Amino acid sequence: MTEKEKMLQGLLYDASSEELTQERLAAKELCFAYNQTPPSDEARQHELMRRLLGAAGERFAILAPFWCDYGCNITVGEDFFANHNTVILDCAKVTFGDHVFIAPNCGFYTAGHPLDAEQRDQGLEYAHPITVGDNVWIGAGVQVMPGVTIGSNVVIGGGSVVVNDIPDGVLAVGDPCRVVRTLTEKDEPVSNWIVFLPPAMLAGGFLCLLLCRF
Repeated sequence: MTEKEKMLQGLLYDASSEELTQERLAAKELCFAYNQTPPSDEARQHELMRRLLGAAGERFAILAPFWCDYGCNITVGEDFFANHNTVILDCAKVTFGDHVFIAPNCGFYTAGHPLDAEQRDQGLEYAHPITVGDNVWIGAGVQVMPGVTIGSNVVIGGGSVVVNDIPDGVLAVGDPCRVVRTLTEKDEPVSNWIVFLPPAMLAGGFLCLLLCRF
């Protein structure tokens, strides 16, 4: 079994293998070219992102700078939007549904390292897939950890660290990210606003939701 096969099956693998090293290098070159392309050259940006991603809908936008490990393990649906400084470590599959909006400075990390120091020192790591459903709104600075599934019709508050699965139809915030309440038809439409939970409020035990444009 190759190191790439181990990686995609969620087993411990050596990321320094020649095959994986070359695939990461190719992805970084595409990311670099994308990030250096003038915003006005939308055709070139679209071409580069099509070459980088594993699959994408007809309508999507990713604002530079953007970085990923392999690119080929990322799937984005229709009307996908990622703001500046999105990072996706796609050592395992990362799948986004339709109508997903991601605010600046968010990270999606499928890769992890063993708790055992000896294994870490050998360069071993593992990867577990991340899945995000349809109609999901992810606030600024959110970090999503390996193996997490976020359901559909979900809002994740800014600054959250998502370490566990989030069910459909909820507002979830915090570090670690927890469900605050179910979203209902009575919720006032907030259009292009995101929910932000200040870390100081979390530390003090208060739940204070502020709205910030993304």
